[in-house]
Amino acid sequence: MAAATRAVASQGLGASTASIAKEAGVSNGSLFVYFDTKATLLNELFVSLKTEMAQTSLIGLPVEGEPREQMLHVWTQWMRWAVASPDKRRAVAQLLVSDDITAASHELVNIAFGAMADLLERSRAGGPMQNAPLSFVLTLTNSIAETTIDTVIREPADAESLTRLAFDATWRVIAGA
Repeated sequence: MAAATRAVASQGLGASTASIAKEAGVSNGSLFVYFDTKATLLNELFVSLKTEMAQTSLIGLPVEGEPREQMLHVWTQWMRWAVASPDKRRAVAQLLVSDDITAASHELVNIAFGAMADLLERSRAGGPMQNAPLSFVLTLTNSIAETTIDTVIREPADAESLTRLAFDATWRVIAGA
């Protein structure tokens, strides 16, 4: 999976199974012992990376905290994961636009992000986004996050202040507070 992550991150969705196998130090045929098709590999990679992202974002979540405190924690963890894992982030971006990623894989990812979706629902209750489709709110949030991650990578000395500034803006969009 690590080899597939690096290959997709550097070569995009067109990365061949041969290049993935070479990166992994196995024969191309050996790759197909574990994955029936390249599409199967890409789906498993997508679910694995997105699940890791979700789990990492929830590590240490202050379960008794208010929604704002919990969202700040998730936001900060997400930023740290993305900045520390540039290949994983690039691979996820590629996989998100792949026609090979199945509805079943997306559903598994939605399950992995269930706690975060619940938190987002609680956070937007009574706010300006309370009646907006969740997918729209997620897209807005992700856009701000991706912009923040890109900026933090370029300006690491300002990572903490940029992360907090972006969170404050996101919170105002979601909760109106």
